[in-house]
Amino acid sequence: MKDITQTIGTLYNPVKAFVVYQKDTAEKSIYLEAYDMDKKGCPINAHPLSLRESTQLAGALDTSEELTRKFLKPSGLLPKKVLYLNPEQSGFAIWYTPAQKVDLFFAEGLGIENGKAFVPPLLWKASKNTLYIYAIDTEVEINEQTALYHAPFFNLYSDGKVCMGTVKVDIKADCHLENFMQSWEQYFFNSYFSHLIIEKSPVKTNIVQLWQNLVNTRKCFPLKSLLKNGLTIRNLLS
Repeated sequence: MKDITQTIGTLYNPVKAFVVYQKDTAEKSIYLEAYDMDKKGCPINAHPLSLRESTQLAGALDTSEELTRKFLKPSGLLPKKVLYLNPEQSGFAIWYTPAQKVDLFFAEGLGIENGKAFVPPLLWKASKNTLYIYAIDTEVEINEQTALYHAPFFNLYSDGKVCMGTVKVDIKADCHLENFMQSWEQYFFNSYFSHLIIEKSPVKTNIVQLWQNLVNTRKCFPLKSLLKNGLTIRNLLS
């Protein structure tokens, strides 16, 4: 038999183990004990954590913080379509996309063809795990007072939150801003619209008929069909 372990990848060997003890009292103080590992990977030589070991452990844990510092960091100049940025790991970004023609996919039961159609200018607010989307009726003077409209799509809650259904969202902790926005836009438009979550139509007309009349045509999205939701961009900044 041929040993192919060297061709698989880097092999990591166990060299240290840590056990955390906690007092069963109100103060809940802890004690950390370190173990060396023998050649078979078994813990030996239990001892209190030394200063050198504490420093090494802190350095190893700091790599996660290094990844966090890259989250939502732009690769270059801040993209023009970005309106607001909270770069903490639990933070979010707000950006807009102009009216554009995109591919849309609909569940068979809706009776709407899959295909290309124009969508209105959209406002996106996304964190690592959650997406909100709204429509706007302008691309010129966007500011904190810009009125928001219900996005004219299925799979949305009344507050603009998107139900991603079975879509597996995988935004990395070190995701740069440009990739972050691109990923969310792809997650949204590459998924199937299937149903209305709220009873009321998010547009002034019948939403099924609206998209039946727009898909695979050259018609621009009719902004007059949008419904205001009572929010402005200022309401999204926290």
